[in-house]
Amino acid sequence: MLYVGVDAHKSTSQITVMNEAGVILRRKRILSTSEGFKEALGGYGEPFKAVLEASYSWGPMYDWLDELSEEVVLAHPLKVRAIASAHIKNDRIDSEVLAHLLRADLIPTAHAPSREIRALRRVLRQRMFFVQLRTMLRNRIRALLSQHSVQLPENERIYTKAGRDWLSKVSLPHSDAHLLRGDCELLDSIEVQIQSTDSLIGKLAAQDPSVRWLMSLPGIGRFLSVLIRWETDDIHRFPDAKRFVSYTGLAPSTYASSSRLVHGPLTKQGNRWLRWAFVEAVTPAVRTSVFVRDHYAKVKARRGTKDARCSTARKLAEITYAVWSEERCWEEKRS
Repeated sequence: MLYVGVDAHKSTSQITVMNEAGVILRRKRILSTSEGFKEALGGYGEPFKAVLEASYSWGPMYDWLDELSEEVVLAHPLKVRAIASAHIKNDRIDSEVLAHLLRADLIPTAHAPSREIRALRRVLRQRMFFVQLRTMLRNRIRALLSQHSVQLPENERIYTKAGRDWLSKVSLPHSDAHLLRGDCELLDSIEVQIQSTDSLIGKLAAQDPSVRWLMSLPGIGRFLSVLIRWETDDIHRFPDAKRFVSYTGLAPSTYASSSRLVHGPLTKQGNRWLRWAFVEAVTPAVRTSVFVRDHYAKVKARRGTKDARCSTARKLAEITYAVWSEERCWEEKRS
């Protein structure tokens, strides 16, 4: 068995090939293309394992290596640095260190979703991006109306069909009327982009029983349940709720020394899309669930609104782990 360490970059990558005794057989800088990897690694007469770090563009390289090798390991970059930090650092040294760690079975691994799941995630993340843009535009429109003391309709629902008819008749000074018209046109365009993914969301929701369990949770609608399902991939890769919460980045940072223990802000390490989903679910969950509303109110009374939102998002992540891992729907209860 051979071991290949890959220090991957966008245009070129450095590889180190070594045998089971740790003898380096080859060092080479190659083009970061499918042909580059095939040319560099296709001539060996024995199987090999490869490792690369989870960088920004690891997906294509992981797939190319998967076609050539017996196994590909995706390394967690922060944990690799903690294990094998060095005062002298370059691409050759990094690829050699990765190969040595792989040979010794010391690679701290990161989860590598399949090509199909990564493609689904890109669609869901783009929809989430458009939803965030829509919220920003709606806030801009409300702010513009407020600057001219425009009284909103009684129900203040200005983004329904009737509300848009009312909005089109609002009279503003020439320059601001131009801004309002441009914001409304952009909002319409974004709505089209969001609606274009509705059929995919519906299909994913209908096919997967996990989504049904997630949709039973307070504040977690169809889109958020699908997003959480595919961003998590497999809930059983987390041994407990604490590890899942840590993956979402909703766990508070901890500073401990002797008898002193201080909890700081959120770590924000892990999956930022999951973190966004649970924070986004807080407001509707507080509105619809007595259990969640009681939890939110207790934390808010002690530590304020910001901490209450973070704590409630964390509680929703813990509940998500419970219902999904136990394969059941949520049942409302009081705290």
